[in-house]
Order: sequence, then C-alpha cells, then structure tokens
Amino acid sequence: LAMHLRGGDGGGAAEFEGLFKQPVREANVMIAKFAEQAERFEEMMEATRTLAEMGVELTVEERSLLSVAYKNVVGAKRSSWKTLSALDARQTDPPAKELTQKYLRKVEGELSSVCEEIIALLDQYLIPKAIEAEPKVFYLKMHGDYWRYLAEVSGSDAKAAAAERALAAYKAAQELAVEHLSTTHPIRLGLALNFSVFYYEILGLPGDACALARQAFDDSCKDLDNLNEESYKDATLIMQLLRDNLTLWTADSSLAYGNSHPGNA
Repeated sequence: LAMHLRGGDGGGAAEFEGLFKQPVREANVMIAKFAEQAERFEEMMEATRTLAEMGVELTVEERSLLSVAYKNVVGAKRSSWKTLSALDARQTDPPAKELTQKYLRKVEGELSSVCEEIIALLDQYLIPKAIEAEPKVFYLKMHGDYWRYLAEVSGSDAKAAAAERALAAYKAAQELAVEHLSTTHPIRLGLALNFSVFYYEILGLPGDACALARQAFDDSCKDLDNLNEESYKDATLIMQLLRDNLTLWTADSSLAYGNSHPGNA
C-alpha cells in the first residue's frame, strides 16, 4: 500500500529552508514560540538569532525568548559535559578513557560554539542597541554567564581569559543594577545569584561569593513589602536560591551567617 505522509510531495530539507530566518520580525517571534512549546530549542535558538541579527532593540518578550532558547541548548550541553566528566574521572581502562575523553571534547566543542555565538550576538547587536539600564543589565549578565560557561570547560589559560571576561561583564552589570534597578528587581537578583556562583565556582572565592549573595538577600528583604505582585514570584524564588546557596557555602567554608537576618526561616 502506498503511504501518503502529511506535508504534500515531501520536498525534503529545501522545503523548510528559511523557516527559522523569517524576513518579518513578528514571524520570527511566532516560530520561536512554536519551537519553545514543541521543546525544539535548537530551532528556537535559530529563530531568536535571526531576531537579534535584525539589529533592532528587542522587546521584553523577544529577549526572554532569546534567553530561554540559548539557556536550554547550553544547559543540555553543560549537563552532558558534567556527566561525561564524571565518567571520565572514573575510567581506569585506557581504551574506555580514550573514548570518554574524545566524546568529552566533542561536547566541549559544541558547548563552546553556542557560547561564542551568543557572546558575538551580545557584542555586535544586543548590548549596543540596549538604551535603558534594565535591558543593558540583562545583556551584560548574559555576557558574564556565557563566558562563565566557557570557563567551566576550558583549560587553564583559556579558563583564565574567559573568567576575566566574565568578571568584567558581571562587574559592569552590577554597577548599572545598583544604580538603576531596585533591590527586589528580578534581573538584579538574578545577576547577584549568578555573579556569586561565579565567585564561588570559577574564581574559588567563597568569601566574596557569600558577601555578594548575603548583601543581595538582605537588601531585598528590607524592600520586600514594596514589591509589586507581578515581580513577587520571580523575586522571592531567586531570594530563596540565594539563601540556599548561602546555607550550602557557609557550611562548606565555615563562614558565619547569622540567624538574625530578615527572611530566615
């Protein structure tokens, strides 16, 4: 029996060429949303990359779609890299170790490629087009995040260079955030969370990590009553993550964190 598949004559890859590079801005937003709902994040990344390359200032929705796309793609590759790193560390059989290391290098290459792509978009299009402080902090935080991810998988010299770039981006974002965003703003809190993780995991500075996280947590607790309903859920979730990290880090490093701080259970 002849099988008739939905989709007409089955024109192959050529039929879908340009699907994620729509000439109309709104069409790229639409296809990115479809891809998100279908959990096809590589294609969502393509659509949002097209948006960024249009050279326009992205709306809040558009930049959120871009962030979700790249975060999911890179997040999956980071998870794979961590799993393979653990497998490699346990290998004692030389042929097996050679295979795990080769596989690890493949994933490292893929992860690095995506990180370098979003960093280039941030440098060339997104940061220069950001006029207000909020989107600029958002993009500088992203810049720091993806340099941090590169530092995670890089060798010593490359790791130091990536860490330096991440630190510069995080510091620039922090200065703007402190000056222009409220202490309970989810972007400012998210920046403090990721910047403190960078201090702890990449630079190996638990004291600096705890100081930054504690400051952000305490300052936001003081202003919690002024938080609008729209931002409350996001802000309090990040505050809980800050508190969880502080609990973990202070237990690891024996740095004191008093029980008198606002918001403690």
